[in-house]
Amino acid sequence: MSERNTGDGSPVLSVQDLSVRYAPKIGPAVDAVKHASLQVAPGEFVGLAGESGSGKTTFAQAVLKLLRSPGHITGGRIAWGDTDVTDLDADAVRPLRWSYVSTVFQSSMNSLNPVVRVRRMFEDVMREHDGSDAAAARTRAEELFDLVSIDAKFLDMFPHELSGGMRQRVNLALALTLNPHLVLFDEPTTGLDVVVQKSILDKIRELQERERFGAILITHDMGTLLDFSDRIAVMYEGEIVEDIGAQRAVDIGPRHPYSIHLVGSYAELLGEEVAGYEGAELSHPGDVAAEAPTEHPVVLEVEGLGRRFEKRRGMRVEHVDAVTDASFTLAEGEVTALVGQSGSGKSTIARIITRIDEPTSGVVRYHAKNDGGAHDITKLRGKVAREYRRNVQYVFQDPYAALNPTRTVGYALARPLVNYLHVGRREAIERAASLLEDVGLTPAGRFLGRLPHELSGGQRQRVVIARALAPEPRLVIADEPIASLDVSIRAEILEVLQSLVKTHGVGMLYITHDLLSARSLAGEAIVLREGRIVEQGSAADVIDEPREEYTRRLLDAIPNPFHKRSAA
Repeated sequence: MSERNTGDGSPVLSVQDLSVRYAPKIGPAVDAVKHASLQVAPGEFVGLAGESGSGKTTFAQAVLKLLRSPGHITGGRIAWGDTDVTDLDADAVRPLRWSYVSTVFQSSMNSLNPVVRVRRMFEDVMREHDGSDAAAARTRAEELFDLVSIDAKFLDMFPHELSGGMRQRVNLALALTLNPHLVLFDEPTTGLDVVVQKSILDKIRELQERERFGAILITHDMGTLLDFSDRIAVMYEGEIVEDIGAQRAVDIGPRHPYSIHLVGSYAELLGEEVAGYEGAELSHPGDVAAEAPTEHPVVLEVEGLGRRFEKRRGMRVEHVDAVTDASFTLAEGEVTALVGQSGSGKSTIARIITRIDEPTSGVVRYHAKNDGGAHDITKLRGKVAREYRRNVQYVFQDPYAALNPTRTVGYALARPLVNYLHVGRREAIERAASLLEDVGLTPAGRFLGRLPHELSGGQRQRVVIARALAPEPRLVIADEPIASLDVSIRAEILEVLQSLVKTHGVGMLYITHDLLSARSLAGEAIVLREGRIVEQGSAADVIDEPREEYTRRLLDAIPNPFHKRSAA
C-alpha cells in the first residue's frame, strides 16, 4: 500500500490552463473545456459545480486520464503531485491508479463486477498493485468495511445482493484500498434518496478528514456542494468562471452571474435569498389553491390499498408487503405530494393508480364525469375505461427514456390529441404548438420538428409534461419529475407544474423524496414509510411542523448550508 506524505502541503492535483476538444470525423469540433485551472491541496474538499453540458465530466475524464477519442487535450498541464501526467500513456499511468488517484463513479451497480463476489474485487486491486495475497486483501477489506459501516459478512456476497446505498459504500471502500492521495467523486449519490445520500456524504467527509486525502466532488446538487465542500469551482460552457469558498458563497454570495443563478436556485427552495438572483417565481401552494376553483371534484378515492409481492426461494414462498392500508383522495385543482425514501411504496401506488399493476387488497375508485358514479378501477370497461385512460396521465421520471428517440416533438404531442380528442392533423399541430407555449417552450415552431436528442434535459421534461396535458386530463401522476434535472432547471419545472394547476385546474399526485420541492408545490402531503402512511395533512403542517420522527429524519437529511446564516 502507498504511504501518504502530505507534510509539505504541495498540491495533490494541479491543473493549469487545460483545454479539451472533441473533433469527430463528421460534424464540427467542440471545445468542451477551455483554459481551466484548478488545484487541490492535501485534505482539501473541492466541489465542481455546473449544469449538464458545462464540461464537468470532460474535465474529470481529462484529469483522470480517461479521455477517449474523439476527445483530446489541446493545451495545458495536469500533475498528480509532482508527476506530470499530461502526456503519459496508459501503461505509465496504470501504477498510479488506485495508489495515487482513485474514483467513485456515479452508478454503483455498473461500477462493480456483477459476476464476482465483493471480496474478489479487493483481492484483484491489491494483488495487481502490491502483490498482496487473499488473506491480506481480506484483512484490509474488513478494515475498510468497518470504516464505511458495513458488516464484513457482505464481502462474500454479489453486488446485486446489496442495496444501492451499500453498493456505493463498497465503491468508497474500494477507492480507499491503497490509501490514495486524491479521490474524485463523480455524482456519487445520484439516484439515492435523501437519507441514504446524507449517510454516504457524511461518511465520505468523515473519512476524508480522517485520512487527509484530497477530494473533488462533482455534482449538480448545489445544496450538497455548499454543505460539504471547502470551496467550489463553477464551470460554465467549458470554463471555470469562479472559484469561491463555500462559506463565503453562503454568507456573502458568489460574484459571477451563473454562480449566482446556481446558488440562488437552491436558496429559493429553502426560502432564502441570494444577492442578485432573480429566478423562478413560485407562488405559495395556498395561494394557488385560492386562485383555483373553490370546489374541487374528487377524481380518485384510495381506500385501504395494499399490494403484496411473492418471492420464491426454492420450495419456500416469501411475502413482501410493498403497500399496506393506504387511504387518501385526489381531486382536481389540488396537488398532493407522496413523499418517502426509495422502496417506501411510492411507485407501486403510482403503478396501481395508472392500472399498470393491480392491488392485492383495498380499492381505488374513479369518480367518472360521464355518469357521476364511483367505479373500481380494476373493473373498468367500455366508455368509463376510455374516459379513465384519458383523464389520468403520467409524467415519467426520466425525460431521456420517456420520449421515442425516432419521433419528433410534434408527433409525440399529436398522438394523444388524435387518440383521445379525435382532432384532425392540422388542429393537432396547432394544439401541440399551444401546449409547448403553455410549458414555456417558445416560439413553439422551433421545437415541433426537433427530435428528443436535440433538446436539453429540461426541455425534454417540458415536452413530457406537455404530452401528459394533451388529452386534457383531470389528474396527472408526476413521478419524480425533477429528480434527474439540474438545480436551476428544477425551479423552472416546478413553476411550470404550478402554473398548470392554476390555469388548467388539473389535479396532481406529486411523487418525490425531495421535501423541499413538495413544500414549494403541494397543498397536501402524505409521508410513506415501508408501504405505510405515517403522516398525512397539509404540506405546511407536515413539513414545517412534523409529528413523526421519520418525517423529521427526512427533513434533517436535506442539505441546508444557509441555516447558520439564518441563525446569525
